Amino acid sequence: MRTYAFLILLLCSISSISQNCDNTLSGTVTDLHDGSLLVGAILIVAGSEKAVQTDINGKFTISNLCNDTYSIQVSHPYCLAKGFTVKIAGNTTKNFKLEHHLEELNQVTVEGKAFSNKSKTILENTISKEELERFSSGTLGDALNSLSGVSSLNTGNTVIKPLINGLHSSRVVIINNGVRMEDQEWGAEHAPNVDINSVGNLTLIKGAGALQYSGDALGGVIIAEASKVPVKDSLYGKTLFTAASNGRGSSITSQLTKSYQSGWYGTVQGTLKRFGDFEAPDYVLSNTGIFERNASLLFGFNHFDYGIEGYYSFFKNEIGILRASHLGGAQDQIRAINSDRPLIINDFTYDIDAPKQDVTHHLARIKGFKRFDSFGKLSLQYDFQRNNRLEFDIRRGDDRDKASLDLELDTHTLLLDLDSDLTDEINLKTGLMARYQNNFADPNTGVRRLIPDYDKYDLGIYAIADYRWNDNLLLEAGGRFDYTYMDAFKFYRTSFWESRNYDELFPEIVVEELANQILTNPQLNFYNASATLGATYDFDDEYKLFFNYSLASRAPNPSELFSEGLHHSASRIELGDLRFNSEIGHKIALTFQRDNDVFGFSINPYINTINDFIIIEPTEIQQTVRGNFQVWEYRQTNAQLLGVDVDASYAFAKAFRFNHQFSFIKGYDRTRDEPLISIPAINTKNEVVYQNPDLKNLRLALQSEYVFRQNEFPDNNFEVFIPQTETMETVDVSTPPDAYHLLNFNSSIDFNINKKSKLTVGFSVANLFDTSYRNYLNRLRYYADDLGRNFLLNLKINY
Repeated sequence: MRTYAFLILLLCSISSISQNCDNTLSGTVTDLHDGSLLVGAILIVAGSEKAVQTDINGKFTISNLCNDTYSIQVSHPYCLAKGFTVKIAGNTTKNFKLEHHLEELNQVTVEGKAFSNKSKTILENTISKEELERFSSGTLGDALNSLSGVSSLNTGNTVIKPLINGLHSSRVVIINNGVRMEDQEWGAEHAPNVDINSVGNLTLIKGAGALQYSGDALGGVIIAEASKVPVKDSLYGKTLFTAASNGRGSSITSQLTKSYQSGWYGTVQGTLKRFGDFEAPDYVLSNTGIFERNASLLFGFNHFDYGIEGYYSFFKNEIGILRASHLGGAQDQIRAINSDRPLIINDFTYDIDAPKQDVTHHLARIKGFKRFDSFGKLSLQYDFQRNNRLEFDIRRGDDRDKASLDLELDTHTLLLDLDSDLTDEINLKTGLMARYQNNFADPNTGVRRLIPDYDKYDLGIYAIADYRWNDNLLLEAGGRFDYTYMDAFKFYRTSFWESRNYDELFPEIVVEELANQILTNPQLNFYNASATLGATYDFDDEYKLFFNYSLASRAPNPSELFSEGLHHSASRIELGDLRFNSEIGHKIALTFQRDNDVFGFSINPYINTINDFIIIEPTEIQQTVRGNFQVWEYRQTNAQLLGVDVDASYAFAKAFRFNHQFSFIKGYDRTRDEPLISIPAINTKNEVVYQNPDLKNLRLALQSEYVFRQNEFPDNNFEVFIPQTETMETVDVSTPPDAYHLLNFNSSIDFNINKKSKLTVGFSVANLFDTSYRNYLNRLRYYADDLGRNFLLNLKINY
């Protein structure tokens, strides 16, 4: 027995001596979230002195390993170190992924990355958290307006709607913390229901290339995301207070975040904003105050391989509409348009009277994900939104406090997404979407319903793949298909029904004929295909070239299809058309970029051809029992938009930087061979910034903004009969206002309160010289000037 035992031990010893220890372990270390390569990650083999570091491509090689099982620790700055168990059998390849989080306790810097998980062949524009905080008392539209190629379609100074490369409303998709906003965005005067203070990172994609979000974003996609929460035991927050002279108001917002090493975290945030009547340089803009209340809650559990997150936001905004925009007869309309001053100017007040909007929006989301080593990241999300829009007209008697329009829109959405690395070179994203939406228009307003009751069902499927051809070239291609079914119940005036020839075109949808109305049940189907094809070429570490072609297809929205009546907060009568088809857009965009700290720039020319483009334009003035209003009517045509956006930044001295933006766009109605309405004029912004980190991070900036006169516009003027004079007079609603130049100043300085807290004091002046001007894209420019000088004081405490 002892002999056998000795022979077994001898054989084991011989086997041990002859074991192969010339094996290598190689691979890459990447970010768990977006797959970006982690340079300088350190890998340590437990129980030995072996340690290596990843190179500039995120690659590593560990040599002289035996056929055995090893414990390896992988670490990287701003990542939590993680241990892995690896079995070596010959030369082995293994890729490691780390949870990559930025320290966000005292200062947050958000950097735009060309290769994010949103679009890889379109240059994405991002706004840092520091920049967003300067717009704390403003809106999402105000912040986006600071980017090249982005303008705003305004209804006065409080309703600000983003306009990207000449397109707005349903053609611009807003993603709020992973949820596509469904807040009746079809209205030109319906501002996004997003609290700018709840946003940690704001990204703009100009075009429909990000198919995972939608296929109908002919203008672009705006992505608002919360700040990342570190997986560590921490408690931090911030409070911002803003006071402004114009509107004599203020806003306060506060946010607190608690996180744990175990992965649990939670963030609570709230905003209160109150302003009275705003002022032009020479007079009060009566009834233009706002009262906004917002709150949000984010909570969840984040593990390396799985997690779950819940989010809820409440947004309530009461907005006054310029009193001088609601007038009496046709003669008053002509007087108002031809006058340099509003016909109605009252003393300053914080009261908000009719005409006004009162909007309440609830958003709730729950999302879970699981990562599988050979499959990818699988995510499942459900979200619910409820949007209640009240619009109040100037009414008399018992109905004076009753809303003239009362819409409640409920939306349920289910999303299933898969993000997987098929190989080291190929990444595939695919997903499914199902959405149900119900709109209820309260019939007890005493006013004809502008938008009817309807049920809408959407189904979508997409797939996007990118292929890393070599170190310099990346290719991307994707496709999406969306199906929309709409079931509506709509009352039409008999005279309108017959004037549109609907009685012959749609006799089958008539449910009941009443005295002077017809009840109909339109059931509409839309089949929309979208696609993207693009490439990104890296010349070197600084120069990049982006090319993208996108095909976008958008079904007409309920306003375009069904509008028939007075849109109270828009101060106009709107008429839709039941015969509309889906819009189909073809956009080609090219971007040449130099990413350099001393001198960087991007040049982005584009052309967007849209068939069956839906536009709304003025056609006449109509007298109603509530006053005299312009009539705006939707129609379809073929359109083409082309332009270029330029950004440049030059550090001409140690603490000085010059920033430049230039945007040029032309829009044409190819069917009528005339310019399109509401196309932004050429504009340029130039800014000199002084910033000294050694002097309490003092920052001083002087910005010059010049907006040219829009010289290309359609002739939509018309004539009306004036009973008082028994004459016909021309109503000029087409001629744009003159060019204007504004100077803006902003500054900030930091003070350390203690080791963990910092106070930032900011002071800014908008419209420094109190210039009187009117913006062509302000829908109330017919009645009043834009805002005058505004002094703002900002206080921010990080703790």
